[in-house]
Amino acid sequence: MNERWARFRDRLIGFWNQYSKKQKWILASSAAFILIFIIFISYLLTRTEYELAFQDLDSGDAAAIMEYLNGSGIPYKLGEGGTSISVPSASADKVRVDVGSQGLVQNGSIGFEELSKSSSTIGTTDQEFKVKYRNALNGEVQQLLQGMQGVKKAKVLINLPEESVFLNDSDKELATASVQITFKPGYRPKQEEIDSYYKLVKTSVPNLEYDGITITSTTGDLAPSAKLGGTGAVGGSALDEQFAIQKQYESGVKTNIQSILAKTVGMDNFVVSVVSTLNFDQRSTQLNLVKPLDNNDNKGIIITEQTQSESTTGGTGTAGGVAGTGSTDVPNYPSGGTTGTASSESSSSTTNYEPSRETTNIAYAPYQVKDLAISVAVDSTVMTPERQTQLEQMLRNNVRILLADSGQTLSDADLANRVSVVSQEFSDDAVGSGGVSASSLWLAGIGVAALALLGGAGYLVYRRRKNAREAAEAAAAQEQLDAPRAELPTIDIESVTNESQVRKQLEGLAKRKPDEFVNLLRTWLVDE
Repeated sequence: MNERWARFRDRLIGFWNQYSKKQKWILASSAAFILIFIIFISYLLTRTEYELAFQDLDSGDAAAIMEYLNGSGIPYKLGEGGTSISVPSASADKVRVDVGSQGLVQNGSIGFEELSKSSSTIGTTDQEFKVKYRNALNGEVQQLLQGMQGVKKAKVLINLPEESVFLNDSDKELATASVQITFKPGYRPKQEEIDSYYKLVKTSVPNLEYDGITITSTTGDLAPSAKLGGTGAVGGSALDEQFAIQKQYESGVKTNIQSILAKTVGMDNFVVSVVSTLNFDQRSTQLNLVKPLDNNDNKGIIITEQTQSESTTGGTGTAGGVAGTGSTDVPNYPSGGTTGTASSESSSSTTNYEPSRETTNIAYAPYQVKDLAISVAVDSTVMTPERQTQLEQMLRNNVRILLADSGQTLSDADLANRVSVVSQEFSDDAVGSGGVSASSLWLAGIGVAALALLGGAGYLVYRRRKNAREAAEAAAAQEQLDAPRAELPTIDIESVTNESQVRKQLEGLAKRKPDEFVNLLRTWLVDE
């Protein structure tokens, strides 16, 4: 065994020493890299990848899930101080379904199913039953609230009054409920959703009114709207509606700009931002206009027409004599006159016209754009100064049109302040467009490098062996050329008269110099 090992070691040392120092370094580095690559690939293929299955757990739910996993023989990892549990990715979906079907995740609450587990009430006092019932009711309401959209966690405390047969309905105390809700990050409930929280709690608890419900969150109290008897949030649903209108308006402007830029600079080469200020003051105007008819000499339609004629006849006195001629008369005053008859006629006509009446009710739009600002960032690789100037001019024209009814007189400088076009180089994402992750790219690069090194090492060994073989063949050929040619013995066959003498000379040559005899035969065979 030792001799075999010694021979193997000598062969290995001889094989290693036949290479140069550079070749030895290449072979050693290639072997080390291949070994590391094999170890790395084996680790990736054999390791167990864990996936986050449960998070934000309390101690009770975490203990129940751990007990289930231990009983099922499923490995797991705890994280975030015991509030999250990760399981192997291959069995993550099955674990979620099994845990959910068994009701192990209760977020620290119990429901009415806890009361049904033990149907026998022997040995349970009324006070203990009331405590269990209240805890179960709290858990049921809590689970219902946590099933609402955007609710991350809820805590419910319900206070049920003491029941008594000696109290009238008006004298009975009402139940109260205190609810604390934690929303998911970035979620903002609308007023309709807040009202649904109040309705859910009220319908779940007997003898409970809206005034006895208090719902709070990390951002403050959540008040019901006026239709539920509360003051409601500031602005209520109107504020949410206005916010949605503003976002929809800005989204429409942004979409129009993106549709143009997508065809000019490319879809992934720009970013658009639109900021607006809207006036939601609602106005309505009523105009009552009275117009004559154009086809009736601007007089209107005749409604009534009345004509009256009157003729009268009677006596009258006529002055006589010369005015103021007597000694007792007043100068220029007429003296006494004579009596006569007189007649008169009069007529009148009344016409009533009805003009054309026009009533116009003008209701202005529910919102009006007060101000607008547009900012566009374009990749510098596709942006030129001419294109940037054209883009700025287009955006200024859009802003001028959109602010035409704002009552502002905008100059070119004002429009320039409301439009911004920036040209800069965009950074590439960590994940390519094909969806290949960075780790996959690293693995592919390592594999290609390993194959390249293997190919290079194999080619190097092949070239070395080929060169050694060619050198050996060349050396052998040179030795043959340099070696002195052996002089073959000559036999003068022409001077021999009979065949017996030739045979004797050949036999003597074969006995004395057999090698030369063989060479002689070869020469004869080649000549023939």
